[in-house]
Amino acid sequence: MENLQHDRPRLAEALRRGELFSAECPSRDILKHITSRWGLLVLVALLDGTHRFSELRRKIGGVSEKMLAQTLQWLEDDGFVDRVSYPVVPPHVEYSLTSLGQEVARQVESLADWIELNLGRVLRARRVQ
Repeated sequence: MENLQHDRPRLAEALRRGELFSAECPSRDILKHITSRWGLLVLVALLDGTHRFSELRRKIGGVSEKMLAQTLQWLEDDGFVDRVSYPVVPPHVEYSLTSLGQEVARQVESLADWIELNLGRVLRARRVQ
């Protein structure tokens, strides 16, 4: 992975080139999907392995059925989540991360970890304002 980081352009370089700032850039939708509250939480939750829809909903407190379904669909469309539906009654559907999803989930997990570790500092900064 270290070699891949040297081969790909850094985010700062991409920002200087302006691709992410372009309204037409398709990376914006991907960025929205993985950094949304629910997208980040789904990706981190699936790092623990395969989950059924109801398991994810219980694990991610506060997410509505509609938002979870929509988020899973976005992440599946982006190639991050694999959805397997078994032809049984009642329906049995499982979600897991693809190899691409594993990569991006590790990245957003770092952001989630940072937030958790620095929550006290952020809350104190809010009160000062």
